[in-house]
Amino acid sequence: MKFNLGLKRLLLSLFVVSSLLVPGTAAAATPSPASTATTTGSSADHRPGDQNAELRAALQAVVDAGATGVIALVDDGEDRSQLAVGAARLEPRQRLRVRDQVRVGSITKTFIATITLQLVGEGRLSLDDTVEQWLPGVVPNGSAITLQMLLNHTSGIFDYTEDEDFFPSVFADPFRQWRPQEFIDIANAHPPVFAPGEGWSYSNTGYIVIGLVLEKATGHQVQDLVKRRIVKPLHLRGTFLATSARFRGRYAHGYAPPSLTGDGYEDLSSWSPSIAWTAGALVSTAPDLARFYDALLSGRLLSPSLLDAMTTTVETNAGFDYGLGIFALDTPCGTAWGHNGGIPGYFSFALNTRDGSRSAILLLPTEPDEAIATAFFEQALPTAVCQMFDQEVPEAAASGIAATPG
Repeated sequence: MKFNLGLKRLLLSLFVVSSLLVPGTAAAATPSPASTATTTGSSADHRPGDQNAELRAALQAVVDAGATGVIALVDDGEDRSQLAVGAARLEPRQRLRVRDQVRVGSITKTFIATITLQLVGEGRLSLDDTVEQWLPGVVPNGSAITLQMLLNHTSGIFDYTEDEDFFPSVFADPFRQWRPQEFIDIANAHPPVFAPGEGWSYSNTGYIVIGLVLEKATGHQVQDLVKRRIVKPLHLRGTFLATSARFRGRYAHGYAPPSLTGDGYEDLSSWSPSIAWTAGALVSTAPDLARFYDALLSGRLLSPSLLDAMTTTVETNAGFDYGLGIFALDTPCGTAWGHNGGIPGYFSFALNTRDGSRSAILLLPTEPDEAIATAFFEQALPTAVCQMFDQEVPEAAASGIAATPG
């Protein structure tokens, strides 16, 4: 089956900058999940009933629009809601649960940036180090590109996902195991977007390069760095950097909807996450993401000076400002910090207050088409973010939330 690439381009325009939000093909078609959606909560649901009902209704709207399911965690610093609506799997049908694992795409970048800054704090790296110092000859003009430029997307390195042949190659063999150097080779075949430090352009390639630097500087594989430096210290139960399509526990299958397949729902869960590596191959859960960002933004993973460096942003002219693996987004209810991400079959948002005490996590195990994206951005995301700030959702709240990287 083939995806509607014209619609995909429309969606990429909606999300403003290119991302690993890509269409796909896979297993047998299945019926729409909307008519049999279920809702579950957890023992941590302590928000007033009307607020939970409002959030549940917003999530249900996303499922009614065609999503197979959606998970939400909203913490306003005092009360927490954890809700899951829809299915984790369509055939045989399984109920979606709050702690189900999903692929979170470019939220990976915050984890990778955190590890980089930890190594800076240990004196093993410097943000002023150049790519050429660590990876001689790997990137053209590498002596002018610093690690900081890679982390905040000011390097000018071409984003390999923008190559016109990349997506067709992925569609042709979704189970292929890609090597990081292949992405760099794709990027090197294109001229830089601008001279190093002279602009801003979201580049997944930059985070692939960072991954190689981390391995060179430590002598350890980056998936082990994620485990040793973040997962174990924070006791994250469902988080890991995927090196294969295999999950490590109960997970939500990721689907493409009929509007993108031209037929029924297609399960993309077995696609190789190697298409993203350190730019977006992380698997996680809503509670794990809330715990990670709380620890990060409250200063438990980085020193105050390094956290200040991470949250020092550059303007993007795209409705948000970008730091080092994290963005600041002015919403109608307040400024939120975090990241979003997409990878075949999944779309995720992790937004937080600057001190990490409040969070709004939304995990969508469905490739968004226009209808799903509209319900997500106009209902689910504004509701979750404004509840995080303990505020009512103003009209047209989505206008300040849609413009984010992925």
